[in-house]
Amino acid sequence: MIYQGNAITVERRDTQGGNDIAKLTFDLKDESVNKLSSAVVAELGEAVKALQAESGLQGLIISSGKDAFIVGADITEFHSLFDKGEEYLVEMNLKVHDIFNAIEDLPFPTVTAINGLALGGGCEVLLTTDFRVMSEKAKIGLPETKLGILPGWGGCVRLPRLIGADNAVEWIAGGTENRANAALKVGAVDAVVSHEHLEEAALDMLDRANAGELDYQARREEKKTPLKLNAIEQMMAFETAKGFVAGKAGPHYPAPVEAIKVIQKGAGETRDRAQAIEAKAFAKLALSSVAFNLVGLFLNDQVVKKKGSKYEKQSQPVKQTAVLGAGIMGGGIAYQSASKGTPIVMKDINDEAIELGLKEARKLFAKQVERKKLTTEQMAEKLTNIRPTLSYGDFGNVDLVVEAVVENPKVKDAVLTEVEGMVSENTILTSNTSTISINRLAKNLKRPENFCGMHFFNPVHRMPLVEVIRGEKTSDAAVAATVAYARAMGKTPIVVNDCPGFLVNRVLFPYFGGFSFLVEQGADFQRVDKVMEKFGWPMGPAYLLDVVGLDTAVHANEVMAEGFPDRMARDGKTAIQVMYDNKRLGQKNDKGFYAYEEDKKGKPKKVTDEQAYALVKDVVKEQKEFSDEDIIARMMVPLCLETVRCLEDGIVETPAEADMALIYGIGFPPFRGGALRYIDAMGVAEFVKLAENLANELGPLYAPTEKLRQMAQNNEQFYSGTQA
Repeated sequence: MIYQGNAITVERRDTQGGNDIAKLTFDLKDESVNKLSSAVVAELGEAVKALQAESGLQGLIISSGKDAFIVGADITEFHSLFDKGEEYLVEMNLKVHDIFNAIEDLPFPTVTAINGLALGGGCEVLLTTDFRVMSEKAKIGLPETKLGILPGWGGCVRLPRLIGADNAVEWIAGGTENRANAALKVGAVDAVVSHEHLEEAALDMLDRANAGELDYQARREEKKTPLKLNAIEQMMAFETAKGFVAGKAGPHYPAPVEAIKVIQKGAGETRDRAQAIEAKAFAKLALSSVAFNLVGLFLNDQVVKKKGSKYEKQSQPVKQTAVLGAGIMGGGIAYQSASKGTPIVMKDINDEAIELGLKEARKLFAKQVERKKLTTEQMAEKLTNIRPTLSYGDFGNVDLVVEAVVENPKVKDAVLTEVEGMVSENTILTSNTSTISINRLAKNLKRPENFCGMHFFNPVHRMPLVEVIRGEKTSDAAVAATVAYARAMGKTPIVVNDCPGFLVNRVLFPYFGGFSFLVEQGADFQRVDKVMEKFGWPMGPAYLLDVVGLDTAVHANEVMAEGFPDRMARDGKTAIQVMYDNKRLGQKNDKGFYAYEEDKKGKPKKVTDEQAYALVKDVVKEQKEFSDEDIIARMMVPLCLETVRCLEDGIVETPAEADMALIYGIGFPPFRGGALRYIDAMGVAEFVKLAENLANELGPLYAPTEKLRQMAQNNEQFYSGTQA
């Protein structure tokens, strides 16, 4: 044994070719995956020193003892590392470069055997060796830009020299995970083999390098010298890419363009100089609020996934499901279930509705075929997972039912009590409701413990969130089964408690309330949309209301006003009500706050409609001037306050789940981290002051809670650790 650590072992091996080689294995104790924490990187430094001190070695294989190779750096350390400042981060990265360069400079050929996922720092490790062999099931990539940073351990330096500037820009700016055949095609790896032949292929490569068949020194030279591009080629490769990537990433996500600049600046430099450029750029991005929030988002997502996984382990298997109501929503649910492998019965009361649901599912599968994600045969096979029916004949062996009929308590009540009599005693019943109380719907059920809410967001195939709503009598078993089914469908379930609007709609409607106040005081709704889109929302509030449907918004608003009359009930008509009263339902009938025309792809395109402006004039009570900051404050404060109330009321358990629900459910700007991170970033005391000033003018919708005032006084935050 050359070296033994907690995560790394290095042992000496004889090969059939008679060469003495070393095998360095990453196998982090008590963890399911390998991560490059500070401790593991320090171990790697010790292991490399041990290798340098060993005599007579003729090669090195780097491998993994886990199913994945290395999933990347340990992201849980990022916030505390970022807090140490720019100088520390530059120095830290240069130390890692020293270790990685020492691997690259070993006096014998080196090869990495990539058995599984190799991402971020894991991918940067394998770039240090002379050769790479890859299992056909493995994937490699540098996804750092998705966290608001860039590859800081040599990825921006080595990858372009290995696969060319164009390909490297695509991989790094896109943050893609790349399959073995794609990696082989561009030259990121030298061979792709079946998993069982991986080590054999790695040893063969070392033997060939030692025999002089493969020139490993030439490989090294290529990675250590400037990129072979003249000035015109450089301009073509980088300037065009910067424009394209900037357009795609948008103004709030600087990392992809910054990564291209780093590759460009380092292109004409030797390895060490290019690495110094990379280290400095990494540190600069790491200290931005975008990186802080995107890393926070990743950590929040891990919290949500862990909770989901815990529920899943407690769940009875969900092998057969059913959906009641075969409209667009029912068809979307059936498609999602079938496409992810859970067979589903789709029931309705007439053939026309069944056909509508099947048409929706077929359309979504056809799109997958168009995008070459599925073959026609695979589509046909997956469609057999959907069984349409007009009767309850097949419901005896269904494990879970999703009721997705119209948003009407009487209709839902009738359907749920009827289906309860047709299923087994252990079948879980769920209601896809966006606002109706689960406790209310459970009242007439014989087994309320087997019932909960399962709120999908529209369109089902696109929106990642599913709210799983626990009623007063809902059992843990019902929640666990529903969470397990949502995860099997590829969704992110978040468990919330019952209240009007649950979590997401309860938080969204105060945001619409802020919009109504603005319009009443003379703000131009199109300007409000533009300001909020610039702030980072995928669409402004008027446009969002048109997409949701003004009828749906009015109905949900009534539920909210009844549930929270002190702050959500309004005197007089709002702009939303006026649109509805004038039969302007939004995209449903091509007129709302905007008018809608079909674009070339047949999708609705919004255009200004003077009639909408004429109608809105009826609700304008005064004419005030608003700055962009005023508009943002009036929109964001009520949304953030309602998120705080949901946390305080126990509707949602943790800040992480609250923020993830808003990002996944209504498109809260990810780079801002969520409503509670947004308050932390502003400072709780500063936020409370802003809210109090607005409450003096606009009333209880803007009033901070007593607990939030206490947090402000005590200088507390929703998340521990300091904001970037």
